[in-house]
Amino acid sequence: MFLIPACLLAMLSALRLCRLVATIDPAVNGTSTPGGSPETGSEELSDDEHAPDLFDAAYLAGGPERVVELTLVRMVAKGVLHLAHTGWTSVARPHPQNELEAAVLTAIGPEGQCRTDELRREVAHGTAVREIADRLTRRGLAVAPGTRDTLAQAVTGVRWSLVTTLGLFAAALGAAGARDLTGARIGLAALAAWFTLPLVLSAGTLLMARIEVYPVTPWAAPPGQDLLRGLRAGTRRARTHHARSRGADQTLALILRGPGALREPYLRAALKPSRAL
Repeated sequence: MFLIPACLLAMLSALRLCRLVATIDPAVNGTSTPGGSPETGSEELSDDEHAPDLFDAAYLAGGPERVVELTLVRMVAKGVLHLAHTGWTSVARPHPQNELEAAVLTAIGPEGQCRTDELRREVAHGTAVREIADRLTRRGLAVAPGTRDTLAQAVTGVRWSLVTTLGLFAAALGAAGARDLTGARIGLAALAAWFTLPLVLSAGTLLMARIEVYPVTPWAAPPGQDLLRGLRAGTRRARTHHARSRGADQTLALILRGPGALREPYLRAALKPSRAL
């Protein structure tokens, strides 16, 4: 009575998660992704449509807000913006050079300054960043927002399946104990063996999720994760041979690790999210 629902819950939740992972992994579903690797670590990864650029790498590593942070830092370096440690962004020279910079200046508005947190959120949800997300999703490098949410729900379902199976096992043990008091003979070892299948299935699926799904769900699909690993490897090789400029090293540190990796304290303070009151 307790074993059947435990097995059904474990199998259905595990099957749902495995099917979702298969749909986003080209190695499983047979789709191919365009070539190109940013592991060379140059200031501009590539302008070719088949190779990711810096903003693509930023999206894969940290999502829409990382793209905006990279844009803001580059605009500061060009003298277009000024980022204050107090959390305000102001325009110094309103001359954008690409669509992302134009989106930033548009979000700031005619006043010429705004809160950095509000600016980051607005541009992150804007058309320019969404086009990057859509392009990377079409190429199989990024996970679509809906897929990320569905994967998170599937992982939660497997977790609840494991908890429910443990509860049903405990209920079965209690029922077996009650039958022993009435004189019935039920082997507790056999009962535990019966529940091994749903417990191992749920626990194994959660372990698979920890290894395969969690690196995928934030932003990058498996090919995108491979691209980021290549970028990190290229960064380490260039650092070993002292072949990277300070500016390029700063840019890649921001892409891979976020604003906390920047050398300038005022930039780290300016891009640090403010706490809501």
